[in-house]
Amino acid sequence: MAIYLTSITRWRPSTMPNMDHKPDSGPSAETLASAVRGAARRGPPPVHLWDPPFCGDLDMRIARDGTWFYLGTPIGRQPLVKLFSSILKREGDRYFLVTPVEKVGITVEDAPFVAVDFTAHGVGTEQALTFVTQSDDEAEAGPAHPIRMAPRPGSGEPAPYVLIRRNLEARIDRKSFYRLVDLGVVHAVEGVPQFGVWSGGVFFAFQPAADL
Repeated sequence: MAIYLTSITRWRPSTMPNMDHKPDSGPSAETLASAVRGAARRGPPPVHLWDPPFCGDLDMRIARDGTWFYLGTPIGRQPLVKLFSSILKREGDRYFLVTPVEKVGITVEDAPFVAVDFTAHGVGTEQALTFVTQSDDEAEAGPAHPIRMAPRPGSGEPAPYVLIRRNLEARIDRKSFYRLVDLGVVHAVEGVPQFGVWSGGVFFAFQPAADL
């Protein structure tokens, strides 16, 4: 059963030191959302500029298919998912939700986003591929938003990813990858023929052409 929250339940991080020995109420999802809305009135939240203290880990995770869970139950309100995804921050291999005053850790099973569709314009080296995620983020693959193949966590199988914003990636879903393969061409990279796609003036290799 999905969670459809109108009044967001207060949650507590798993660890939160109480240095002043005051009652520890912990941050709440409601105050978190309120803080983000206030900070983002003039545009996207400037997460890269925020460096608040760490307040512990939250029982929230993003599954491999892009579904957000809270306390083991899917979050059913898309606007809430989009709000939380707007304040995602990655530091090393860890992921956090941040506001100007607090930072909590969450679990990400694979990538925080899933690219569920893309549009293609132009041909050859002039081609542009624009991806859209499950939370409606968009990114045009190119120098600032590269596509890469990497082992998928758990299975180790190669999977395609595209950078969406800052250091947050989306795994390109299966149907979209099949469409990318249909657009694939062979291009020499450092003298080795590679199979891949063009976007934004950059060739992104998937595998050696000899392995096709």
